[in-house]
Parts: sequence; C-alpha cells; structure tokens
Amino acid sequence: MKKIKDLTLEELKEELKTLEEKPFRAEQIFHWLYVEKVKSFDEMTNLSISLREKLAQEYTLSNFNIIKKQESQDGTKKYLFDVLDGNAIETVLMEYHHGKTICVSSQIGCKMGCKFCASTGIAFVRSLTAGEIVEQVIAVEQDIQDKISNIVFMGIGEPLDNYENVIKAIRILNHPKGLNIGARHISVSTSGLVPKIYDLAKENIPCTLSISLHATNNEKRSSMMPVNNAYPIEELIKACKDYIAATNRRISFEYALAKDNNDNLEDAKALVKLLKGMLCHVNLIPINKIENGSYTKSSNENIIKFRDYLNDHGIVATIRRELGSDIDAACGQLRRKNLGGK
Repeated sequence: MKKIKDLTLEELKEELKTLEEKPFRAEQIFHWLYVEKVKSFDEMTNLSISLREKLAQEYTLSNFNIIKKQESQDGTKKYLFDVLDGNAIETVLMEYHHGKTICVSSQIGCKMGCKFCASTGIAFVRSLTAGEIVEQVIAVEQDIQDKISNIVFMGIGEPLDNYENVIKAIRILNHPKGLNIGARHISVSTSGLVPKIYDLAKENIPCTLSISLHATNNEKRSSMMPVNNAYPIEELIKACKDYIAATNRRISFEYALAKDNNDNLEDAKALVKLLKGMLCHVNLIPINKIENGSYTKSSNENIIKFRDYLNDHGIVATIRRELGSDIDAACGQLRRKNLGGK
C-alpha cells in the first residue's frame, strides 16, 4: 500500500482525481493528517464513508510505534521508532528557551562512515521516504501533546544522500495547510556532498545549511570523515561560498572538538583562515564518546579557548549546549544498544 504522508498537497490532489473525488478533499485530508494528527481514516469525519473506505484500501497512515523512549534529567527525550518493516530509527526532542527542537533521521543506517559518529557500524538498509521523515515529527507531537518549533536533519543518515525525499519532506513540513513549520526553522546538515549543496542552492527553500567540517586540512578531515576523499575541503569550501552567494544565507559549520586531535590553537588559527570573510557561524560541539570510538571529548578549558579565539578573530562561534548525555544522546547510540549493528 502507498503511504499517504509521502504525498505533497499537490500530489494528493492528483491522486484524488484518480479516485474520482474532488481535489478540494485533499486539503481536508491534509488538515486531518497534520493539524488534527488522526491515527485512522475513520476519524476524518467530514469525508464521506465511501471516500474513507477508498483511502483505507489504497493508503496507509504509517503510524510509528515507540519501541523505547528515554528521558534525560534536562528534559531531552530520545525515541526509538518502529518504522513498520522490521527496522528502527532514532528521533531526539530537545528543549530550548526558544522552543522545542526535533532531530530527525533521514536514513536507516548511514554510508558515510564518520569515525566519531555512533551511526558508524550500523549497516545501511535504505533511505526513509518523505512520509517517514514527516511521521517522526507527528509521532513526537502526539506523544508530548505539543508543537515542534524547530527541525534539524542531523539524526541517523546523510540527508543529502536522500536528497529527493528530504526536500519533499521539508515542503510537506513547511506547508501552511499542514504542520506549517517555517523553513527558517529547519536546518539540514551534510557531511559535504558537494553536488547536492549546489542542488540545494537552487531549491529556493530558506532553510539553514549546516556543514559537518570538523577539521581544516584534508589529511585530518579524511581520517575523520571518509567523504572528504571524494569531496576535499577546497571543493567543499568553494561550494559553500557559491551557496552563500546564490542564497544570501548564512552557513553553520559544525566542528566537533576531539582531544589532542583538532582542538589546539593551531587548529583554531587554521579555521579562522579557512572561513575568513564568509557569511557563517561555527557551532563547536563537545564530541560524544562512543563505544569503541577513537576520539574523546576535548577539555572544557580547550573548548572555551577555541571559541574565544574564533570570536576574537572575526568568526562568530558558540558552544553547543550538551543535552541528553545521560540517555545515549549521540546519533545511533540508542539503536546500537537495542538492535546492535542491524
């Protein structure tokens, strides 16, 4: 059966024509799916019984089941969702003063092999559909009985490796007749798939692009992130500059600080030189220690010194607040603990 949440409003209107129904019914269905967040077609009470029966025969709502939920002392919630085909994905809810932020997964497993990420070692199975990405937001909103205000594509998987579905999910999430989450409240993170950065620049979606940088030279970055072998730093930075020129939007560079690896003053100086003059922000991340991982968190003193050096030399830098450290907060940790490397 087809997943109805995989469809944009325009696609749903076309589908209804094939069912010999008026296109305006699509807006009613959209309202039930994303405003009322119903769990069955029977709850769509302003639709005829015959239409509800047709929908039930043709489509599934794909309501995720919660396999496990962990809650941190700081309020962070981590969900392990059953995606209804024997696989599971992670989604994280984080509380900030500016609202509730959800970190969604875009794939089941990941191909990128970043050495500091808990998703490494989880076998890649498939990409999520647009509806499966959207369903993570709906399922969390249903659980907490509240609205999500910000979405970050930083969970399991490389979002730009699942480009078409991620873009479609953003358009569904952003639609004013649906969940109505502003594009400026949506952030898409990438390990550096250069061709897709150029594609994203053409989409006219004012979301935030986040680049997982983590090093300032090819040797070090390739050792941490194999994707750098395909798209070295020079190509990545050029794509970022072209993206900024095309969109006039600031890029966020993610930089995970690992002790005795990329956290010294020379690294900070190199980072200033690399990013000087760009419309950007650096998000410094105290790296999570993962099982069998080769990297450990930099000292608080080093992290603060690194931040201060960047700020003092014209690069806006902040330190990401550590949330959920007591509940396997790093992407992939909860799934690994419950399902191993599957």
